[in-house]
Amino acid sequence: MRIEEHPIIDFNRRDKINFNFNGGTIEAYEGETIAAALYAAGVKVLGHSLFKHRPRGLYCAIGNCSSCLMTVNGVPNVRICVTKAEDGMMVKSQIGRGELL
Repeated sequence: MRIEEHPIIDFNRRDKINFNFNGGTIEAYEGETIAAALYAAGVKVLGHSLFKHRPRGLYCAIGNCSSCLMTVNGVPNVRICVTKAEDGMMVKSQIGRGELL
């Protein structure tokens, strides 16, 4: 589900890496954000609202909202839309404010 060609943007994809997401393995490219790799892998729901637990997906993709907060390598509330994927990292969904699903 990645864009392979674009008339203006050159993607310059590097080596493939893998990271753990909720117990499974996600493939990414070096330099790609966690959110981009998850979206390419078919993960559209990134979290749920705090009180009504409604699904939340990628919204702003520039680090301004809280729709993509996840726990990364044990650190809660990381904005995965602006955080680069790293080989072997551990990523977990959370409901909100650090509470894990």
